[in-house]
Amino acid sequence: MKIAVVTGGSSGIGKAVVLELAKRGVGVIFTYNSRKNGADTLVQEIEQNYGVRAVAIKLDLNAPTPFDPFAEAVKKNLAQVWDTQTFDYLVNNAGIGGAMMAHEVTEAHFEQMINANFKGAVFVTRHLLPMLADAGAILNVASTSAKAQTIGFSIYGATKAALVNWSKYLAKELAPRKIRVNSVSPGPTHTNFSDSAFDKYPEYIQPLADETALGRLGRPEDFGSAIAHFLSDDFAWMTAQDVEISGGHRL
Repeated sequence: MKIAVVTGGSSGIGKAVVLELAKRGVGVIFTYNSRKNGADTLVQEIEQNYGVRAVAIKLDLNAPTPFDPFAEAVKKNLAQVWDTQTFDYLVNNAGIGGAMMAHEVTEAHFEQMINANFKGAVFVTRHLLPMLADAGAILNVASTSAKAQTIGFSIYGATKAALVNWSKYLAKELAPRKIRVNSVSPGPTHTNFSDSAFDKYPEYIQPLADETALGRLGRPEDFGSAIAHFLSDDFAWMTAQDVEISGGHRL
C-alpha cells in the first residue's frame, strides 16, 4: 500500500488531494493548523468511505521550531498505523496568501509569507526525507503568481517562485534515489485560501473568470485528481517540472 503525507490537507486544494489519494487506495497523513474538527471529520470520511487509514497531525508553520515534533509524529504514526518506517509521496501544499504593496511591506508580513510558503516546505522535506521511500515522489504546490506580476503580491509571488526553483534543485539532488520532484502552479482558485478572500470580495470573481480561457475560477477538485496523477507511476519519467493548472488564466 502507498502512503502519502500532505501538508495543509484539511481544506481547499489540500483536502481535494487527500480525498483523491484516498479514493485511489493511498493511506494519508495530512496536516491542519486551526481546523481540528474539520480534520477529524475528514479522517472519519476517508476511513468510512474509502477503506484506507488516515491520520491528521497539527502543524503550524509559523510556530517556533515545529519540524522535529512533526517528524516524530509522522514516524510514530507510520509505525503504529501502517507498521512501516517509510512513506511514498510528499505533497507540500500548506501556505498562506495575502497582498501588501512594496512600500508598505512589514517584517511580520514578510516572515509569515516566507515561513508558510517556502521555509515550511524546505524543512518539512528536510525532516521527512529519511522516511521517504526511494523511487517516491514530491509535489510542491506553487502558484501562477510566481511568474504573473499582480500588483501587491510581490512577496507572495517571490516565495512561490522560490518554491518552483527549489523544486528543480531538489529534483537533481534526489535523482540518485530515483525520487521525482515536481511542482504545480494553480491559477486563481475559489477556496478558503487567504482568509476566504473570494467569499468576502465576490466582485473579484467575474473579472478573474473573464481573464481565464475556460471561463471560470479553479475549484479544489480541479487539482486533486491532477496532483494525484502526477504522483503516480503514470508520471514516473517526469521530474524537475512546473505544471501550470489555471484553465488558461491570462492566456
